[in-house]
Amino acid sequence: MFAPSCRMNLPAVLNGLLVSVVAAVLWKYASLREHASLLEEELLLTRQSQELSQARVDYHAALLALQEQGTRMVCTGKMHTDRICRFDYLCYCAEAEEFVFFHSNASVMLPNLGPRRFQPALLDLSSVEDHNTQYFNFMELPAAALKFMPKPVFVPDVTLILNRFNPDNLMHIFHDDLLPIFYTMSQYSDLDSEARLVFMEGWAEGPYFDLYRLLSSKQPLLKEQLRNFGKLLCFTKSYVGLSKMTTWYQYGFVQPQGAKANILVSGNEIRQFATFLMEKLNITREETPASEEYIVVFSRTANRLILNEAELLLALAQEFQMKTVTVSLEEHSLSEVIRVIAGASMLVSMHGAQLVTSLFLPRGAAVVELFPYAVNPEHYTPYKTLASLPGMDLQYVAWRNTIEENSMTHPERPWEQGGIAHLEPEEQVRILQSKEVPRHLCCRNPEWLFRIYQDTNVNIPSLLDVLRQILKSKPNLKRTKTGSVVHPGRVREPKCQTSVQATNEAKMMVSWQIPWNLKYLKVKDVKYEVWIQEQGENTYMPYILPHQNYTFSENIKPFTTYLVWVRCIFNKNLLGPFADVLLCKT
Repeated sequence: MFAPSCRMNLPAVLNGLLVSVVAAVLWKYASLREHASLLEEELLLTRQSQELSQARVDYHAALLALQEQGTRMVCTGKMHTDRICRFDYLCYCAEAEEFVFFHSNASVMLPNLGPRRFQPALLDLSSVEDHNTQYFNFMELPAAALKFMPKPVFVPDVTLILNRFNPDNLMHIFHDDLLPIFYTMSQYSDLDSEARLVFMEGWAEGPYFDLYRLLSSKQPLLKEQLRNFGKLLCFTKSYVGLSKMTTWYQYGFVQPQGAKANILVSGNEIRQFATFLMEKLNITREETPASEEYIVVFSRTANRLILNEAELLLALAQEFQMKTVTVSLEEHSLSEVIRVIAGASMLVSMHGAQLVTSLFLPRGAAVVELFPYAVNPEHYTPYKTLASLPGMDLQYVAWRNTIEENSMTHPERPWEQGGIAHLEPEEQVRILQSKEVPRHLCCRNPEWLFRIYQDTNVNIPSLLDVLRQILKSKPNLKRTKTGSVVHPGRVREPKCQTSVQATNEAKMMVSWQIPWNLKYLKVKDVKYEVWIQEQGENTYMPYILPHQNYTFSENIKPFTTYLVWVRCIFNKNLLGPFADVLLCKT
C-alpha cells in the first residue's frame, strides 16, 4: 500500500546525476588549473635557477677575487637623491634581508662617506625623490667573516638593483619605473639587453610585469625569489639606484603635487622610449589617411565612469567628422590599447593613470582630460605636463564638470574608493557641501578621494565649447612636423660704440654677428635679447630685438659705464647662452 509513495521520479534522478557529474568535472578542471599554475611557477623558478647555474662563475675564483681583489663601490652624484652606485661583489643576505659590503685591505669605497651615508641614506632605490620607503644602504663586515657564513652564490650577470614604486598603477609604472630604467641602462654600456633587473621593493609581479620583461632578455628577479638561490647571494657586478632625469612630476609628499621645478627631459626622449617599447610589442606606427582618422575614448567600467559615454562618442564624431572608438584596460590588453592610441588623432579620458598612454600618441594629436565635479584641473597636472614637454607636440585640453547634479557620488564605498561613511558626521557634511577640493598632500585625503571617484554625466555642449576654444584647428597628424630643440650658440663678435650728444644725452650702439650654428639651421623665428645694466645698480633693462645691431638712447646717460649682455633666441623659447659681458662707457 505504501509503494506509490516510494516511487522514484526518473527525471529528478537524471537531473541529480547530471548536476553531480558537472560538479565533478568543474572541480577536476579547477584542480587541474591550480596544478598547472603551480607547475608553471615551479618551472619559472627552475628556469631562473638554471640561468644562474649555467652562467655561474667559478665559485673558488669568485671567492678569491672577493677576498683578495676586494669589493668596490664607486658612486656618481653628490647627494643621495641623485646618486647611482656601481658595486663589485655586493652581497645580499636573504635571512637578514640586508645588503652586505665585505671589507678587505683591497676594498674601494668612493665616496667614503662614513656615517654620513646614513643621513638619511646612501641613495634612493627608486626614481621618486627622497621618499623614506625607498632608501638604500648596506651593512659592513670584514671579508674574514665569510668563513662563518653560508656558502655564497655568485651571480655573474650585470645587474641593476632598484625599487619599483607602484607596479599596480600605469602612471607609476611608466613615469617612475620604465622610463628611468630605460635611460639608466642607456648611461652604462654594460647595462645592456643581457643585464638582469632585480626589484627589491617587495611587491608581487603586478598586472603589467610583462612590460618590465621588455627591457632585458633576462627574467627580472623579485626580492622574494632571491632566497630561492641561497642564503647569501653575491652580485659580481651591479648598479644600484635609478636616474631621475626623465621624471617630470612630483606626487605631493612634501608639497602639493605638481610639475617638478627642474624638468630635465624633453618629448624627444619620451618619444624615443615609446618607439623602443612599440618595437618590442611589434607595433608599427602607420600614417593614418585623413579619411580614416579617429578619436579614442577611454572607457572605465569600475569607477570614475562617463555616464553618457554613447552620447559623448556620437557628439565627438559629429563635431570632428571622425569615427570614434573606445578602449578599456579592463577589456583590452595593454598592447592592444597602445596599438589603437598610436594612430589616434585625439584621446579623451577621465583623469586617471591610463592617460599616461598619451605618450604613444602621434605628433599633432590632442589629449582631452575630463575632471569630475569640484576637482580643479590646475591642481592635478601630470598629463598636461607630459603633453606640454618640448618635442611631444601634443595639444592639451582640460574640461571640468561644474554642475553638481551631473555627478554621481559613492559615499558608501570603502575609503580607498572614495567612501566617506567612516568619517565623523560633521566632516561628511563639510565634504558634501564643498565646491572645490583644496590643495593637499598625498595620499589619503578623503575629500580628494570622494570627488575623484565620482561618476560624471559629461555636459556635451560645455565640452565642445572648450574644445573649440583651445584646439586652434582640427587635430591634424600630417601637418605636424618634429619641433626643433636645437639651441642657438653664442652670438659672435659683440661690440659697443658710444657717443655723447649733450650734457644730458648719450647714445650707445650695440652690434654682433649671428651664432655660428645658425647658418646650418632652418629657423623661422630668430630674435636677440639684450640686457643693459648701469654699473653699480641691481636692475637691468631687457630688450627683444629682431636685428643684429641697435642704437639705444633712452635711459642712456653721459659719462656712465654700462654692462651689456647679448644672446640669441630661436622660436621664442629656445634660449642660447649670453656672450661675454660688454663694458661700455659713454
